[in-house]
Parts: sequence; structure tokens; C-alpha cells
Amino acid sequence: MKRPVRAPARPAAIEPRPRRGARKPGRPSREHREPYDIESITDAAVRVFNRRGYEAASMEDVARETGLRKSSLYYHVSGKEELLARALERAFNRLLGILEEPGSRSGSPLARLRHIVYRGVLITLEFVQEVELLQRIKGNTPTERQAMARRRRFDREVAALVAEAVAAGELRADIEPGLMTRLIFGMSNSITQWYRREGRLRPEQIAEAVLSLVFEGITRRSA
Repeated sequence: MKRPVRAPARPAAIEPRPRRGARKPGRPSREHREPYDIESITDAAVRVFNRRGYEAASMEDVARETGLRKSSLYYHVSGKEELLARALERAFNRLLGILEEPGSRSGSPLARLRHIVYRGVLITLEFVQEVELLQRIKGNTPTERQAMARRRRFDREVAALVAEAVAAGELRADIEPGLMTRLIFGMSNSITQWYRREGRLRPEQIAEAVLSLVFEGITRRSA
């Protein structure tokens, strides 16, 4: 019986030597290793805007923060004005949303105001960098002016609620409602200057402390 004749073995393929500076096979490029979507790019932009100031920051700074090429950023956004708008929208969606929550729509004026202040602190802590950015804008661009107008709308609605609480005899009447509103949120907004997520205080503890100071004061009650 004849043995079957084996076909000669095919020589192994030779991998071409990569060009100098070329990426090695199997090793992803930097952009592939660090995938960025629009949300993570916005995160990076917020850090840059807060660190350098919006006017002084550039798309080159944002690109450096992400590790992407500047041309890659323009695949996602038209420019830094769009990044600012996206960042501020994060804060406004939640802050303005407080006014539509059940706790803000029902109950006594004082109970509704307490709810708004408490929730405002929690959202400030959740979006601490975005709220800090909101506080820094100067109104030099259409996006900044629109943001400032929206913030004034929020302040007006809260001031109207403060006035309701004053009229109902729930708050003292010797402080103008608009001033009282600014003082309340001036204190809660200052949290952005010192809060760190890894701190020992939980957001709920900070919110309760703000409520206590705003509505009960800091003087010790006699037994």
C-alpha cells in the first residue's frame, strides 16, 4: 500500500518590520487606550475652565487635559463655547428641576423653602465643579449671558417664595426677601470653594448643617 504523498509545508509568513515610530502590533494607540466621549471631554473642559478661567482657556488646553489631539475634539464639539454650554446645562437641569419637585410645589412656604435649600446643597455637591464654573462666568459670551439669566430666574422664584413665607409669618420680616435669598445661597454656594468628595462629611450632613444655620441660627438656645 502506497503512503500518501504529503504536500510540502508552506513557509511561515514573515511579519513586516514596523516603521520607526510606528505603533507595535497589538498595542493600541494613546487615543484608543483612552477612549473619550462627549461627557468625559466635558468633564475635562470643566476642570480646565475652572483652573485657567474660561476666557484664558483654549481648546489646546482641553486637548492636553484629555490626551487627545485637538482635531479629535472637533469631531465631538464645535468649540469651547459648546463645551461651556454642555457643562452649565448639567448644573441647570438639576438646579431648575428642584423647583418642579413635589417638595417645592406643596406644603407651607417655609417647608417648600427648606426643601429647595436642602436639595440645592445636595446638587451643588453632586455637580460641585459645574456649579463652581457657573459662579465664575462673567457674561462676556452668549452662553454666559444665557446662564446668568437662568440663574436670575431661579433666584427670583426663590425670593418670591421667601416673600410668601414672610407674609405667612413663618420668616422674619425685617430683611428684604431678595437679600435674604442671596445670603442663603451665598452660604451654600461657598461650599464649592472647600468641598472635596473624599472628605469626612457626607453631602446629607452638610445639607442638614446649612438648614440648621439658615433656619435656626448659630446662637445656643437656653435650656
